[in-house]
Parts: sequence; C-alpha cells; structure tokens
Amino acid sequence: MKSNVLDKAYRNERDGRVKERILLVIRVSSDRQHIESVVDELHTSRAWAYKWHKRYNDEGLDGLRDRPRSGKPSEISKEETEKIRKRLADSNTGWDIKQVMDLIQKETGVKYHK
Repeated sequence: MKSNVLDKAYRNERDGRVKERILLVIRVSSDRQHIESVVDELHTSRAWAYKWHKRYNDEGLDGLRDRPRSGKPSEISKEETEKIRKRLADSNTGWDIKQVMDLIQKETGVKYHK
C-alpha cells in the first residue's frame, strides 16, 4: 500500500529534487535496498540520503519538500518592488541584468552587485 502512494507521488511530482528524494525513499523503504547502495545509484552523498530518509520518516511526503529559508531581508519595500515590477512588465523592450540593477538603484537608492 505504502509503495503505491510513493509510486504515484513519484509519477506526479514535477520538482526534480523532490522526485529524486521520493526515489530514494522508494528504494530504501519499499525495495528494501541499503542506503549505501542507493547513494551509489543516485550519485549522492550518504549524508544527503540519511537526511532525506529521516525527514520522510519524521514528516512523510511533505518532509521531502524544501523548507522556506529566511534569507536576508529585502532592502526594498513591497511597494517599491511592485512599482519596479510593473515598470519592467509594462516595457516593450527586454531588460538585461545591468539595466534592472540600474533601475533599482535609480528608483530606491539600493545598489546590488552581480
């Protein structure tokens, strides 16, 4: 039964990283392979495999998804971000990264580096 759920999840998953993690769980839990042999098959590290296998055991399929990361807070307000996005979307010309960075600096005073 558990194998059918994992097989279906694997077939329906669009995120390649999550799909690889589901495959790990299928090989270890359903196919009864040792993690070390699955690591060789998937060309990954033992630490990676143990981490995701434990997350699956603790949290189920949801544990195989990436968790949100806090990261550095934006120096630009949501309003400024929306204004810039609208300006970029309304333009009929393409933008390269330098032009976008220059626009952000001009509109907000925040300077980003490549």
